[in-house]
Amino acid sequence: MLYDVIVIGAGPAGMTAALYASRSNLKVLLLERGAPGGQMNNTAEIENYPGFDSIMGPELAFKMYEPLEKFGTENAYGIVVDILDNGKTKTVVTEENRFETKSIVIATGAAHRHLNVKGEEEYSGRGVSYCAVCDGAFFRNRELIVVGGGDSAVEEAIYLTQFASKVTIVHRRDELRAQKIIQDRAFANEKIEFIWDSVVEEIKGNEMKVESVVVKNVKTEETTEISAGGVFIYVGLDPLSEPFRKLGLTNSNGWIPTDNEMKTSIEGIFAIGDVREKTLRQITTAVGEGGIAGQQIYLYLQEIGEDTPSFPLQKKQNHD
Repeated sequence: MLYDVIVIGAGPAGMTAALYASRSNLKVLLLERGAPGGQMNNTAEIENYPGFDSIMGPELAFKMYEPLEKFGTENAYGIVVDILDNGKTKTVVTEENRFETKSIVIATGAAHRHLNVKGEEEYSGRGVSYCAVCDGAFFRNRELIVVGGGDSAVEEAIYLTQFASKVTIVHRRDELRAQKIIQDRAFANEKIEFIWDSVVEEIKGNEMKVESVVVKNVKTEETTEISAGGVFIYVGLDPLSEPFRKLGLTNSNGWIPTDNEMKTSIEGIFAIGDVREKTLRQITTAVGEGGIAGQQIYLYLQEIGEDTPSFPLQKKQNHD
């Protein structure tokens, strides 16, 4: 079967691209490696998405996914390992299948970066976590460490205070990078404390669980061991772009550069969302990029001489 477009990734960017392409009556395959929603499924409350004062991440993911079936989007599960560029067609290779398509949208997102310190891997799932929403309830009445100073770190620290007896944010700088409104909430929360200018050197514990964290001050190099029942790590993201590097689609850091129309360096391949090279990674930017890509796919298929249905919005723009 030959698809008009395969969207790789079912986060907010990928789901929006699939919706726009499906509404244009294109044959769309949404290729997922997990539950639709991406990182939204790991987010407690979302307060900066237009139309909602506050909404749980998994709920917003479901609302985005729900209309796709109505417009004929097909779904498949698989982890992409390669893309073959055949000119006017492409082959998406997963661990178990091969799919043929005229165009591709890469919306694979990014994954939480690890500290790569002693004890992190050993205690993953036994006190080390990268998702407060997933694991917070298992840490009731414990003293917790949150590593990081951006929006995610501070928001999740606030979320964890409903379970923990105390939450300590360890940040390598002397001020947070999170939005001011989020910082204010953290500073006002009596359960939250801060350790500035510091990094985690080691995570310690017994055979079953985390018991303490060794923290080093980056200015004085003094180390301190802090009692902790759990460690939540939010120190940045790494792009999930490994299968696309051999095509030359990524920069040296693994992010995929595009133009303003979401086009990559290879004709017929677009990139959107957190895997794309950009400065702001938010649900709103992901949705906007998904809409642009959905429209550009239609135009691309027209350009290469494919028989595609009319796109009323684009026709109106052409007449203006």
